[in-house]
Amino acid sequence: MSKKLADLAEQLGMDVKELKEKIIELGFDVADKAKTIEDDVAELILEELSNASGDSNDVANLYDEMIAAEREREIVKSQRKKMAGKDSKQKVTKTDTTVSVGDVVEIGETISVKEFAEKTGIKIAKIIGELMKNGILANINQQIDFETAQIIAEDMGVKVKRIRVAGDAEEFMSGDLSRMIEEDDKDALVERPAVVCVMGHVDHGKTKLLDSIREADVVSGESGGITQHIGAYQVTKKGKAITFLDTPGHEAFTAMRARGAKVTDIAILVVAADEGIKPQTIEAMNHAKEAGVPIIVAMNKIDKPEANLEKLKGELTEHGLQPEDWGGTTVCVPVSAMTGAGVDELLDMILLTAEMENLKANPNREAVGTVVEAHLDNSLGPVATILVNTGTLKIMHNVVVGNTYGRIKLMKDHNGKNIRLAGPSTPVLIAGLSETPKSGDILQVVKDEKTARTKAEEINLLSKERDNEKMSGINQLISSVKSDKTLKIVIKADAKGSLEAIRQSVAKIKDEEVAVKIIHGGVGSVTKSDIMMASASRGMIAAFHTDFDSPYVQKTAEREGVEVKKYKVIYDLLEDIKRILSGLLEPEVLEVVIGRAEVRQIFLTKKKEMIIGCRVLTGKLQNKAKIRIIRGRNSEDADNVVGKGVIDSLRKVDEVVKEIGEGNECGIKFVGDVEVLEGDILQAYIEEEKIRTLE
Repeated sequence: MSKKLADLAEQLGMDVKELKEKIIELGFDVADKAKTIEDDVAELILEELSNASGDSNDVANLYDEMIAAEREREIVKSQRKKMAGKDSKQKVTKTDTTVSVGDVVEIGETISVKEFAEKTGIKIAKIIGELMKNGILANINQQIDFETAQIIAEDMGVKVKRIRVAGDAEEFMSGDLSRMIEEDDKDALVERPAVVCVMGHVDHGKTKLLDSIREADVVSGESGGITQHIGAYQVTKKGKAITFLDTPGHEAFTAMRARGAKVTDIAILVVAADEGIKPQTIEAMNHAKEAGVPIIVAMNKIDKPEANLEKLKGELTEHGLQPEDWGGTTVCVPVSAMTGAGVDELLDMILLTAEMENLKANPNREAVGTVVEAHLDNSLGPVATILVNTGTLKIMHNVVVGNTYGRIKLMKDHNGKNIRLAGPSTPVLIAGLSETPKSGDILQVVKDEKTARTKAEEINLLSKERDNEKMSGINQLISSVKSDKTLKIVIKADAKGSLEAIRQSVAKIKDEEVAVKIIHGGVGSVTKSDIMMASASRGMIAAFHTDFDSPYVQKTAEREGVEVKKYKVIYDLLEDIKRILSGLLEPEVLEVVIGRAEVRQIFLTKKKEMIIGCRVLTGKLQNKAKIRIIRGRNSEDADNVVGKGVIDSLRKVDEVVKEIGEGNECGIKFVGDVEVLEGDILQAYIEEEKIRTLE
């Protein structure tokens, strides 16, 4: 059925042209030459425009107006409860929806009314009507959240499911990978392979150990025994896959960890049994500890006559990695990368540790991954090694990778074999990107190329804005470590004695609320590795009587946004630490009384809400101020305080005001946990924050 626009316009006291303009303002489509409109849409328009025209007729007095408003809110609340409690399994008629009963419609965190109608088959007018019943005035382009959409859909017999869509530019820039791979549907989680990072000192046998594991010798073709390219490989042991990452200089490890998630699940620390712990070993150890991942020590080169396992275990214990056979918890496995001895035992320990970590992911969602390595290939263009964190990545998927984008045209596994899809914890080489991404960039699948391009442009623009708006020094540092209340520091000193003196002095700074943690300390100049460690940990670097290793390292610090402070006196370092920690302390909250009022009359009483008439005795009342109820006019003892609440709104005659002064009468809407009586004293107060400092 339909209604003539002319009849509706006459009913509302306006001409057809004006009515069409109003209809468009409300978000409905109406053609220029249209003469009729659907009945249900007409009802909604009539109801809305009638209400709008009646609002300005009379001005109710102060208390009647407030009471009427409260009753209206109560009706809306009651309707919302009824709506939420309806049986979603009721029989659905063809006029309600075109979606079959039992079908599940997937929607994101928010959806427009128009798109919601298209996906569910529910008429737009019906959706807007249901929203209005719940106190939500919406047009067809307005966004509604998932919870609201779910109530309406299920009331119509349509089941909806929340799906995760591509994160916005802010989410990509924040690098919060943990949030992006978070899974609502716990039943969809399945076991995934462990991702293992192999770390250690130069020439202690990292690459040779990986080669021994995958039974391929590629070391001989590399110069100086140093890994030339980041590799990602998968092996199978007892029917279970294990993914290995090889990270030269720990750079990929720190770049990925800077994204805020445990990209790697287990760290293998390779230490030569004939040489023992070296500076780079300590560095790798600190990286793994700070990342919070289990550490397995591979005591390599046991085939050499100079190998001394007991001495090595002693050194490990000194650095906080006490072996299991020494009464500790660190798994230590003797191996020889050269002969292959102990490799099977190492793999068994990895599988056992992975089982204890309970590693799971959902393969049936849009993929999210991390760039392990990327470069420009002469024939393929920009290529990247991607570690799939969750979901399944497929050929021809449109992706956003950092501030670049593309469509996956080629995908190879670790053996160079072309594949069409890759599940969680799988490393793959992809081609088809518009530009070369950076190590640690996040990859996410989006619905089409246009979305990918737009998202990449947004991220690129936001990245430039962030570079221009970077806070300086200490303020930036305070902002970045607000969440865990711990200041993390890398200390570089000119001598071992200075380093130990600084350690001892910093250890004396103690507080129950905030903390300082030295994540790495060493002798010598500030290196790129120091910068990357501080960046990944959201920390700072304190350089005591030392400087940057090179101008390039200084540029790296600037690019990564790492604060490097140089000191000549330990006292100055300690004062800076205290100042930063003071910035992390929660302020002290003080209550400041601003006025007192006497309750003259009670106009409306509901559960936890009242409309009260009162007179201000001293000071002032302020909207949103907190209230103490004092029963007994001449006393303000704690025993006479019978309850607390807040001024939710404040009126003088028929005018809404922010505050009202001494001697004036007013009406207030009081929200609180006690019933106010005539004659009670209302003591109004506000809360002010006082900055605290570390002693």
